[in-house]
Amino acid sequence: MAEQETEKFKKKEFRYREKTIEELKKMEIREFAKLLKSNEKRTAFRQTDEIQKFIIRANKKMKKNKAIKTHLRYLIIVPQMIGMRILVHSGKEFVPVNITEEMLGHRLGEFSVTRNKVKHGSAGVGATRSSASRSVK
Repeated sequence: MAEQETEKFKKKEFRYREKTIEELKKMEIREFAKLLKSNEKRTAFRQTDEIQKFIIRANKKMKKNKAIKTHLRYLIIVPQMIGMRILVHSGKEFVPVNITEEMLGHRLGEFSVTRNKVKHGSAGVGATRSSASRSVK
């Protein structure tokens, strides 16, 4: 009885298109691209060389314990990137992104927001009728 209850609450193993993470990591980028949706599939086929160069560069930087910084927001996330911490440029600063299994097939830029939420403060001088009559000095 207790064994059945523990099996119910056991974390389900992540699968992407009925493939485990280990199977996905063994695949080449072109093989993985066949599992993606049409737009991402086309992009991944075109970017194969660029993605491979990025992964090689990232692995070298990880060995040296350096941060992986990139401006390549359009790169498709592939299984070889899982577990990496990549600093993606948002237009102003580098935003840290930890790559997980659920991010497969998405682009790096989707996880680095470029627009901040608007924070409205108090009205400035001259913004309302009551402050218009006051002198600025």
